[in-house]
Amino acid sequence: MNSVKVPMPNRERFRAISCSERPGDVAIMDWFNRPIAETPDEWIKQGAPKEIKNSQFFAQYFQFDHIHVLDRIVSGARRADLMELGEGLPAFFLSPPIVPMFERKVIKEDERTRVETTYGGQTVEVNREFPWRMPKYLDHPVKDWATWNEYKKRLDPDTPGRWPSDWNAFVKERNSEDAPTFLLLGGFFGFLREWMGLERLLYTFYDDPKLIEDMMEQMLYLEMGVARRAFKDLRIDWVRFWEDMAYKSGPLISPDMFKKFMIPRYKQIIDFVHSKGINMIQVDSDGNINELIPLWLECGLNSHWPLECAAGMDAVALRKKYGKDLILCGNIDKMVFAKGKEAIR
Repeated sequence: MNSVKVPMPNRERFRAISCSERPGDVAIMDWFNRPIAETPDEWIKQGAPKEIKNSQFFAQYFQFDHIHVLDRIVSGARRADLMELGEGLPAFFLSPPIVPMFERKVIKEDERTRVETTYGGQTVEVNREFPWRMPKYLDHPVKDWATWNEYKKRLDPDTPGRWPSDWNAFVKERNSEDAPTFLLLGGFFGFLREWMGLERLLYTFYDDPKLIEDMMEQMLYLEMGVARRAFKDLRIDWVRFWEDMAYKSGPLISPDMFKKFMIPRYKQIIDFVHSKGINMIQVDSDGNINELIPLWLECGLNSHWPLECAAGMDAVALRKKYGKDLILCGNIDKMVFAKGKEAIR
């Protein structure tokens, strides 16, 4: 037998790893491994090349595998238009997929903090010394039916600003690249929290469930519109949802509420994705998601990120419980990095 290992194309290798067909092989992807803003500066002080601040050089320097995320389509939690502005505060980086965005304005500031409105319509207090840290949220744009009916006008899938203006050239370039390609879609909880704030949202599930239904229906309308156009022209390998709907001890809504409000809508969009031959579908949620995993599996979501160690997530235990039904990503205890090389090993 010929023992020479012939390099596999990126897309084929990524699919094989995801389907547990390459034991011992790991895909370490550039898009999933970005540092906090101040980190490259610290590494440069320790001897790293200055070019490490360039994202392309950074990926080459660490020999990351490349994955292409369709963030020029405004449909998920990451959007290229904000990256191109050169502003990366968490409040802006995770702006909802609205077109047009709100105007960013400074309301007041002192020596330590700055209060401003975000591109997503929230009002936040930012630490001026450490602007990359998560801001304090003071207000949110959706409070009731009246504010929601105005806000939802920004969630039209056919708004021209949602799509690259050079669509044909964009499609040609993307389809010619040998890199696994992710389509980003929004979920049915995470963005509602961005619109309303967590406390108001949780009360609204009880006080006005029809408003929750309407917001989720608008997200489904947006997602279906984006997915139909994207799959019509683009070669897509994965679909990824963003939810962030759990905390250290468990989900932010009960499994029963998940079943009532979210499963019917997930099934509609995922049935469409499956009809396009895609069976690798990921959901991004921090926190302890153990109670949610079987519900997501029921919907057809079979990949999970980041499997947060601080919330008790254990990839080995999940593999033993679910076998190869799950595609597991992440589960690295980032707190260990502060303890030195031996702890890392």
